[in-house]
Amino acid sequence: MSEYEDADDSDEFEVEDPTGSRACAYTSYDRGEAHEEYPKTGRGATGLEREVWDALYAVEDPEMPVSVVDLGLIYGVEVEERPGGDGARVTVRFTLTYTGCPAREMLLADVEAAAASPEGVAGAEVELVWSPPWSVDMVTDAGREDLREFGVSV
Repeated sequence: MSEYEDADDSDEFEVEDPTGSRACAYTSYDRGEAHEEYPKTGRGATGLEREVWDALYAVEDPEMPVSVVDLGLIYGVEVEERPGGDGARVTVRFTLTYTGCPAREMLLADVEAAAASPEGVAGAEVELVWSPPWSVDMVTDAGREDLREFGVSV
């Protein structure tokens, strides 16, 4: 046997993984229960808050044609009216599907721009939050349908 051929006894070359086996960082194989308050969809919102939610529905994930709202990435929208008619301040609580998302900065900018776009909004801020952790259970029914049409099974 040459030094380049495989040995018959493959156990001899087994290497322990001190971190244990785990799934890819960007794929959720754990189907835990979603927090009972999620997904947030803007249902029941009125006035300027409704307009902000409508604008957020137009922001899509860059890899799949699915709204960030339908993906369950928006954890909340707060509209603070300013006295004197100076316009409202909007805060969006937003998460990502995983912490290392390569589209993080782009999505944050898109969500901020969308939240600031309705007339009457003087400024917007996006709070990136990690709790509760996002799970596929937070995807809305409409989001699931969009994902299936795109070829992703959820």
